[in-house]
Amino acid sequence: MTSLARLKAEAAACTRCDLYRDATQTVFGEGPARARLVMIGEQPGDKEDLDGHPFVGPAGRLLDRALDEAGIDRRAVYLTNAVKHFKWKRGSGKVRLHQKPNREEVRACACWWEAELQTVKPDLVVLLGATAALAVLGPKVRVTRDRGQIMAPTEELPYATLVTVHPSAVLRARPPERDVAFADLVRDLRLVAESLDS
Repeated sequence: MTSLARLKAEAAACTRCDLYRDATQTVFGEGPARARLVMIGEQPGDKEDLDGHPFVGPAGRLLDRALDEAGIDRRAVYLTNAVKHFKWKRGSGKVRLHQKPNREEVRACACWWEAELQTVKPDLVVLLGATAALAVLGPKVRVTRDRGQIMAPTEELPYATLVTVHPSAVLRARPPERDVAFADLVRDLRLVAESLDS
């Protein structure tokens, strides 16, 4: 069993916070074991929770389009989330509405993405949205201020990082702002592609 497979098996039984109680399953990261690029989002959504795979819902499909336009092959990317269980509340009917994970839930899950990074050892980590950015880089980071810049590795985090918006933020924008937000995401990902090519 590979290290990632072993971590995935261990995470499947995680009870470090209460989110596991209402989630269908743990949604662990997926991708090549030696990917040069790791992307970390916030948490699985409804579709991911049911399917057990990261970034397979509407935000994942938008991310696929953005990666394609930026010239990045998704099959070469390791995709994961800062939180591995879907946090939700009941909406009307059977609809499950996404809820933002709190600081304790994010902290409880840190051991998993840290282990994923230590195993994959990427050249670059892209942080999709504020939850992922805060989880990995701490409270000093601001997506609006710091996005679209390659940040050098540090002693605490030995990986280059780039902060950008989560694809779900693009989906929430109304046209024509949505087109601008998508173009900005693609621009950030092109910088990622250029950095990996250099």
